[in-house]
Amino acid sequence: MTDPFPATPPAGAPGAPLPPGPPGPLASAALLATSIAAVLLVAALGGALTAAGLGPWYDALPKPSWTPPARVFGPVWTTLYALQAVAAWHVARVGWRAPGVRAALGLHAAQLALQVAWSGAFFALRAPGAAAAVIVALCAVFAAAAAAFWRVRPAAGLLMAPTLAWVGFATALNLAIVRAGAGGG
Repeated sequence: MTDPFPATPPAGAPGAPLPPGPPGPLASAALLATSIAAVLLVAALGGALTAAGLGPWYDALPKPSWTPPARVFGPVWTTLYALQAVAAWHVARVGWRAPGVRAALGLHAAQLALQVAWSGAFFALRAPGAAAAVIVALCAVFAAAAAAFWRVRPAAGLLMAPTLAWVGFATALNLAIVRAGAGGG
């Protein structure tokens, strides 16, 4: 006689545990769409916060001579967000039960939140000093996320490398602006 209330539903039944291993093609496409949606949301929020500080305030900031022209930031961030989305998709495709996947994606979510927080601190609040603290944390969390991605899937870790380099550059730029006397709030 079978147990009418089994502790674990049979495979395929509602509530059954997810099977181990990578998802099928439809689930993989859904993971890619989710990954793209996440970075699009971050880009939209960060862009809106950034727009709040552009113009006379940003133009008047004491910036080092090696500050890139404003027109560079949009294409660079578009490329970096695309790389992050693909990297996260590669990690998610390994399967939720695979070692390190949840931790890697959790770090990825944390660094995305810090990206938005930096835009808010630097541009919306016009507080480069506060933004410096956020971007230093972002650098550390991003490096941890890239390393975690590498441990799950080395190609995903490599896809994160350009953003890590850019965030490192942005950290140096933010710190230089603060040192030049634009600490803000």
